[in-house]
Amino acid sequence: MDLFDTTQIGLERSLSGASLRQEAIASNIANVNTPGYRRQDVDFASALSSAWDDGKSAVESVNPTMQTDASSVVRADGSSVDIDVEAGAQAKNGLQYEAVAQVLKARTAILRSAIGIG
Repeated sequence: MDLFDTTQIGLERSLSGASLRQEAIASNIANVNTPGYRRQDVDFASALSSAWDDGKSAVESVNPTMQTDASSVVRADGSSVDIDVEAGAQAKNGLQYEAVAQVLKARTAILRSAIGIG
């Protein structure tokens, strides 16, 4: 029996993906006025969702990556960053990160209690 189940691994991958997405958003905000800069994003939710049915090993193999967002609208200067979109994405991502972190904290407390630590 494994100590960490598919849910635990999935939560860890979600936290990692949200962290990488925060880096992408920060880069987008820093380059909002850079001509020709293309918006970056991280889509880890769909990768996790599709791996979920294949079990723990598939979820463990999910590795979020930063990619150029080809669907974003390009301005006249060639940039595809909209500061309002980025601000909204930053707020949403921060809330998702915090929610996943709280769930991981609760699960860790349950494990610690079950093995008699703390």
